[in-house]
Amino acid sequence: MAAKRGTKTSMKNMEKELLCPVCQEMYKQPLVLPCAHNVCQACARELLGQQGYIGPGGDPSSEPTSPASTPSTRSPRLSRRTLPKPDRLDRLLKSGFGTYPGRKRGALHPQVLMFPCPACQGDVELGERGLAGLFRNLTLERVVERYRQSVSVGGAILCQLCKPPPLEATKGCTECRATFCNECFKLFHPWGTQKAQHEPTLPTLSFRPKGLMCPDHKEEVTHYCKTCQRLVCQLCRVRRTHGGHKITPVLSAYQALKDKLTKSLTYILGNQDTVQTQICELEETVRHTEVSGQQAKEEVSQLVRGLGAVLDEKRASLLQAIEECQQERLARLSAQIQEHRSLLDGSGLVGYAQEVLKETDQPCFVQAAKQLHSRIARATEALQTFRPAAGSSFRHCQLDVGREMKLLTELNFLQVPEAPVIDTQRTFAYDQIFLCWRLPPHSPPAWHYTIEFRRTDAPAQPGPARWQRREEVRGTSALLENPDTGSVYVLRVRGCNKAGYGEYSEDVHLHTPPAPVLHFFLDGRWGTSRERLAISKDQRAVRSVPGLPLLLAAERLLTGCHLSVDVVLGDVAVTQGRSYWACAVDPASYLVKVGVGLESKLQESFQGAPDVISPRYDPDSGHDSGAEDATVEASPPFAFLTIGMGKILLGSGASSNAGLTGRDGPAASCTVPLPPRLGICLDYERGRVSFLDAVSFRGLLECPLDCSGPVCPAFCFIGGGAVQLQEPVGTKPERKVTIGGFAKLD
Repeated sequence: MAAKRGTKTSMKNMEKELLCPVCQEMYKQPLVLPCAHNVCQACARELLGQQGYIGPGGDPSSEPTSPASTPSTRSPRLSRRTLPKPDRLDRLLKSGFGTYPGRKRGALHPQVLMFPCPACQGDVELGERGLAGLFRNLTLERVVERYRQSVSVGGAILCQLCKPPPLEATKGCTECRATFCNECFKLFHPWGTQKAQHEPTLPTLSFRPKGLMCPDHKEEVTHYCKTCQRLVCQLCRVRRTHGGHKITPVLSAYQALKDKLTKSLTYILGNQDTVQTQICELEETVRHTEVSGQQAKEEVSQLVRGLGAVLDEKRASLLQAIEECQQERLARLSAQIQEHRSLLDGSGLVGYAQEVLKETDQPCFVQAAKQLHSRIARATEALQTFRPAAGSSFRHCQLDVGREMKLLTELNFLQVPEAPVIDTQRTFAYDQIFLCWRLPPHSPPAWHYTIEFRRTDAPAQPGPARWQRREEVRGTSALLENPDTGSVYVLRVRGCNKAGYGEYSEDVHLHTPPAPVLHFFLDGRWGTSRERLAISKDQRAVRSVPGLPLLLAAERLLTGCHLSVDVVLGDVAVTQGRSYWACAVDPASYLVKVGVGLESKLQESFQGAPDVISPRYDPDSGHDSGAEDATVEASPPFAFLTIGMGKILLGSGASSNAGLTGRDGPAASCTVPLPPRLGICLDYERGRVSFLDAVSFRGLLECPLDCSGPVCPAFCFIGGGAVQLQEPVGTKPERKVTIGGFAKLD
């Protein structure tokens, strides 16, 4: 009983799944649209009629022959719909859809019907055949019928063959397309006749075919085209439209989809607690949203009231200033009026002056007329140079509120910062990772940033990839310390302000050096000529100037050319482990050799070294990227990479990480462009040195090296050139020093 009651409740809850999105009533002969949504056949025809489509594919007057969708069973809501607007109809016709007078449809302009799907809220292409090319959703019809019977929607179904009054139908026959009571079914299906083989079904008012038929060929569908995602019949398989498509039997598609649906449904049913928890979380979020929305309204109202209070206070102060200025001007003008009135005939001043003039006693006249004359003189001057004591204009009290009005007009909610843009030219990895970024133009400001990074080559772990995070980073650059060597890191940044977090930037991938970085300085105390070599004060850059010796050598070009080799070593020697360092070579350098060698052999070979005869002379007598025969089995004491005029000279074995020359003779040489930075990786235990592109960490050359003693970096110059060591990231990453026009690394 409880199970039956639960089934009825479940059927009742799914009623909204069985309602047509157009008429909001239960589906009647539903059609499956190309977008996988369903709509009643009658509703579909009505919608096409409203859109202005006419013709066989979308003729709203052509009714289906099934009794389930006769005009009497259609929704009354459809009859109340208004016709499409004329401009909409004209727009559809002009766009090439439908048929209208004066337009002939031909093979070059087939009619394509567009159906306004109410679920997608967009137009869906039906093809040339329109609704005739759609499948009926028989499964949905059966579900609707079972639902009607479970909840007794529309009352009982009566027998169509009984004499009045008809009895309640208990069976239905698809072949006869009628409903029967038990007696009528036996009567119309007598034993021993062909009708006795009809299979009874549940009573219904909508009779469906036994199987799903192809709308194109009226054949039963037997296969499923995965490419078109459509059921096809045997005739459809051989059509050119499905040529090269992946077609499987309908049984395979049925089993695969059934397994997927069953698995998904099992997962959902097995996680009902999770669903309920998420529902509770969503409801709690709704409550918080209501509270937060109310708080936001109060905050905005308070801020606007604060702006109003500031404006009121400012208005009062400005009005007070205007009032004071007005009173001052009125006082001055009143005094000027009184002064001018004293000059009128009959006034006190004029009458007093006239009486004083009548005085005949000279000393007394002088005594009385002295002060009076001063007053009369001032009055006369004021009369001759008349000008109001104060102006009537208050233009100096005008307010310019254009900027404020613009700010108030643009007053809006604070937006989150846009996704930052990582500066790939200034972002690099060395001993540490230096990350630099900027916000796009017109982006809202960010108060701080969050950096996330992780290794992409780390061992796979269950679950989603875990990011390491640096919170509340100020500024637009940051250092990530102690990265793993020989790894690839992916990094991203996002900004944050009072409105929240913005979007992440695009991921940037950085390769870390293959070995720990070796920090050293250039040592110019031996083997160098102060006239030809200039080492920077920080001992991380060196520049070679040809000077007078090269000019003298050019003068002796026909009789014998003598060029000098200048060598600079690092002040640190390697005695164990793996080490890496990087440098940049000026592309305009004539001939520069970058590499490593045994410290004892370097000092022995280059301290006080004589001039050499040719610029192709190899100063190391060891492995070099020049073509020197390697006839000695022992590892050479030196390994250099030759750079000149923006090119790197490599042997034919360089691409395979072999030596510069073969054992059987010299190898053919080739050149590659000089990268912005060169990397040198020394493996002391293995006795190998590798030369890399320090930007992409692409291998250029790998050579053997005698590591029987301390090994130190070395740089050789023939002619003009410059080399700059890459500085550690943690020490002055922004510093740039220019030596002879050659800029140090950023």
